[in-house]
Amino acid sequence: MIYLELFWSFFQIGLFSIGGGYAALPMIQQQIVDLHGWLTMTAFTDVITIAEMTPGPIAINAATFVGTQMAGLPGAVIATLGCVTPSCIIVIFLAWLYSKYRELWAVRGVLSGLRPAVVGLIAAAGISIIALSFWNGKLLEFSLAGLDYLAIGIFVVAFFVLQKWKPNPIYVMLGAGVLGLAAYSIF
Repeated sequence: MIYLELFWSFFQIGLFSIGGGYAALPMIQQQIVDLHGWLTMTAFTDVITIAEMTPGPIAINAATFVGTQMAGLPGAVIATLGCVTPSCIIVIFLAWLYSKYRELWAVRGVLSGLRPAVVGLIAAAGISIIALSFWNGKLLEFSLAGLDYLAIGIFVVAFFVLQKWKPNPIYVMLGAGVLGLAAYSIF
């Protein structure tokens, strides 16, 4: 019975947690602490702290942790599956809709309108990261005096390596991190 309760509780969390993990915190608390009493409020706070520190979405990390606490490894798997199943169903449904109706002018129009918006969002994020990196975290202070030339150098080297040899970007990120650690500890 605990497996079914874990699955159903985290299925609901996965289905209705629109807006990301932080927006889902009240729903997670309501299911875990208030409704089922699986954890005390103190333990719930600890779970959220751990879920924030570990890689991955908060709701999935919380599902895995609570499932482990309640029913061991099978509970962790079932709670995690409950949390991700709604998203999988929705994505499969949207993919089916797209494959069936992609030739309609309305669908093509919507997708054509979304492409520049997505590129703009990615570009805005990239510009923000570059500004924060090159001006030592001072986003609105664009002066040559405040430039971090070491960060610009690491960026140029990483960009050149990516364009010239096309290695796995993870290796470039690791190399840039090691280069940054060495360079910033010296300078």
